[in-house]
Amino acid sequence: MSGTAADSARCANVIGLGLIGGSIALALRQRGWIVNGEDADVDVAARAHAMGAIDEIGCSRSAEITFVATPVGSVAREVGRALEETDGLVTDVGSVKADLCARVTSPRFIGGHPMAGSELDGLDGADPEMFEGAVWVLTPDSDVPDETFATVASVIAALGAEVVALPPVDHDRLVAVVSHVPHLTAASLMALATERSEEHASLLRLAAGGFRDMTRIASGRPGIWIDICRANGRAIVDALDEMITSLAEIRRMVVDDDHVALLQLLSSSREARVNLPGRVTDPTSLAEVRIRIPDRSGAAAEVFTLAAELGVNIANFEVVHLAEGARGVAVVLVDRSAVEVFRGGLIARGFRPTVSALS
Repeated sequence: MSGTAADSARCANVIGLGLIGGSIALALRQRGWIVNGEDADVDVAARAHAMGAIDEIGCSRSAEITFVATPVGSVAREVGRALEETDGLVTDVGSVKADLCARVTSPRFIGGHPMAGSELDGLDGADPEMFEGAVWVLTPDSDVPDETFATVASVIAALGAEVVALPPVDHDRLVAVVSHVPHLTAASLMALATERSEEHASLLRLAAGGFRDMTRIASGRPGIWIDICRANGRAIVDALDEMITSLAEIRRMVVDDDHVALLQLLSSSREARVNLPGRVTDPTSLAEVRIRIPDRSGAAAEVFTLAAELGVNIANFEVVHLAEGARGVAVVLVDRSAVEVFRGGLIARGFRPTVSALS
């Protein structure tokens, strides 16, 4: 890279060069960033450097942003170290947020969690396209400056992810349902099948289709789930209790031959699965919403939090500054079919949005 190009390139740090950290590093480098990185395993850091995932081993104090991609149990410590040893913004990728965000209250930190992964493990599974179309949750504190939120969100959006903002406690409650309990359920089902296979040697050879799909996530690294269950235990137990209650009701339907209730459950579940929301990809279906950011901390993050609450996908966004002062305007693109719901929600929250169709 020429001296001029290097001087103009943006710089990031990645702490933890496993599957997610390695993918972030590769994705940033693919987009022209200078990336410094480190890992608790020096051999992993050396391999990341050799394969071109990072430019230099170590962390740069002047990096614009530092991603902490270590196991949940060490995230708080590593975030604290990054805040001490760098001058830029800091975010993480851990799947549990409430305790971390309560412990780390720096205006330079925003909690994060990319809802992405792979059956592959470690740096060898790193993929620069991993975040394309994935949801990446941010959990900003109400005191986080709008510029901080906008910068972190824009970097993540540039990796191809859809940014969603949630309060940390809500994140943990929801992720227990869509990620943590499914993993434990897959592990339980796999254990049941393994026990039965001791009686019937051909059982696991028959396992295909739906069984393989449902238990695929059980192939993840077991060690990280100990920390996750410890950190998000309350939400996981609540979700498990709800699932146990649901399974007990399904058991009753089967025992009582209540085919009407069972068919209704299966039909409504199928409909809900088919209608899971996806990303907006057709520009002609988008509307532009311009929102003047009020003079209060965390207002930009409120826009994303509201969108998540209303189920509105934000396809793109930017924050532009008004010539007459430091206040800005958030320019947000959303699906036209959801724009009135979004507009109404913004007005109810005290914002003054203007809406226009994309030509």
